[in-house]
Amino acid sequence: MVTNNNQLLRFTTAGSVDDGKSTLIGRLLYDSKSIFEDQLEAITDTSKKKGHDSLDLALFTDGLRDEREQGITIDVAYRYFTTPKRKFIIADTPGHIQYTRNMVTGASTANAAIILVDARHGVIEQTKRHAFIASLLQIPHIIVCINKMDLVDFKEAVYDTISRQFEEFSSKLLVTDIRFIPISALLGDNVVNRSENMSWYQGAPLLHTLETMHISSDLNKVDARFPVQTVLRPQREGFIDYRGYAGRISSGIFRIGDEITVMPSGFTSTIKSIHGPAGELQEAFASISIAMTLEDDIDVSRGDMIVRSNNKPTTSQDIEVMLCWLNNESAKPRAKYAIRHTSNEQTAMIKEIIYKIDINTLGRKADDTTLNMNDISKVRIRTTKPLMVDSYRENRTTGSIILIDENTNETVAAGMIV
Repeated sequence: MVTNNNQLLRFTTAGSVDDGKSTLIGRLLYDSKSIFEDQLEAITDTSKKKGHDSLDLALFTDGLRDEREQGITIDVAYRYFTTPKRKFIIADTPGHIQYTRNMVTGASTANAAIILVDARHGVIEQTKRHAFIASLLQIPHIIVCINKMDLVDFKEAVYDTISRQFEEFSSKLLVTDIRFIPISALLGDNVVNRSENMSWYQGAPLLHTLETMHISSDLNKVDARFPVQTVLRPQREGFIDYRGYAGRISSGIFRIGDEITVMPSGFTSTIKSIHGPAGELQEAFASISIAMTLEDDIDVSRGDMIVRSNNKPTTSQDIEVMLCWLNNESAKPRAKYAIRHTSNEQTAMIKEIIYKIDINTLGRKADDTTLNMNDISKVRIRTTKPLMVDSYRENRTTGSIILIDENTNETVAAGMIV
C-alpha cells in the first residue's frame, strides 16, 4: 500500500489574467514554509524596489522577465514543494486566450486542476474555457478557488452565487469531483490556514484539500499496458542469457506467471521475472519503471507493447483524435509528421479535420478546416504502421499522442485519442 508520504500529486492552476494565480502559489509556498531563504531575500528586495509595502507573493512564480514587467504569466512555470503529508508539482499556466497550448501542456499529467475565479466577476468565458480544457484532458479533480473574497467583504452570498454558476455550466462536462473553496490569496484566507473572516465556510483550506485528496484510484489498474522502451542484454558473467524488456508501466498490474501477448506481433509468453529499482518484485503496477523477462525467447523491440493476453488495446492505423495545435505555423494539408505514441514512433498524416471547437462558446465549427496555434479540433489521422491504442478517457498514457515536424524536430501538436 502506497502511503501519502510517498505520493506525488501534480496540479495545474488556471484562471483569467489578474485572477491571482501567481499570488495563490506564492501564498501556498510561503505559508507552507517551502521557500529558501535566498529566494525570500531576493523577492523581499524586489518587492521593496517596486514600492510594495509587503511581500509581492506573485514574484515567487513569475520568473520570466517579461512577466515581471507586465505582471502576467506567459509560460508554464513548474514549482515543486513538499509537506509532511505529500509531494507536489505545480504547473502554473497562463490565463490568456492565446496560451491555450500552455494550459494543455501543463495540465496533461495533472491529478487536479485549480481554477481561480475572481469573486467580483464570477464565472466568465475564460473560466468556462479552462474548465472545458480540464474536462477534455480528463483531469479527475477540479478545485474552484473563488479568490479575492476580501474585495466582496467575505460575503457568503457571493460564494453561493458563483458556485451555482459554475455547477450549472459544469453539468455538461465529464468531471465527477468538483470542490469549491472561498479564498483570499493576498491575505492567506483558506489557502494554508483556515479563514477567521469566513466562519460560514465549513470545508477545509486549499492545502489540506490537496494533501488529503484521494488519487490512488485515478490510475487505470485494469488494463495492463507495458510499452517497451529498450531491450537489456548485459552480456556479462551471470547474465549471459539475460534478455530483459525495460520501460515504464502505463497502466494495470503485471505479476510473475501472467500470460502476456506482445503487440503488434501477437506472440504470447508468460512473465518469468520482474525487476524494479529496488530489486526483484512479485508484481508491478502503473507508473513504476521495471525490467521484465519472459519464459520464451521471442522477438520484442522498442515500440512494442506487452499486454495481458485477455485484455488487449485496439490496433489501428486510422485514429480519431482531439488535437491541440501547438505550433506558430498552421498545419499543412496532408503533410507528413512523426507521431509518437508511448515508446512507438511512426510517420502519420492528418487525413481530415472533422470539426473545430470554438473555445469560447464550446460549439463545433464543421466548416473551418484550418489548424492554427491554440486550436482544438477533432481530426482523423492515418499512420504508416498500426498503433496499439486505448481511448484517452480510459487511459491517459496509451490514449495520447504528439505530432513532430520531422524537419525542425518541433512538437507541433498534442492529441487525445477518442
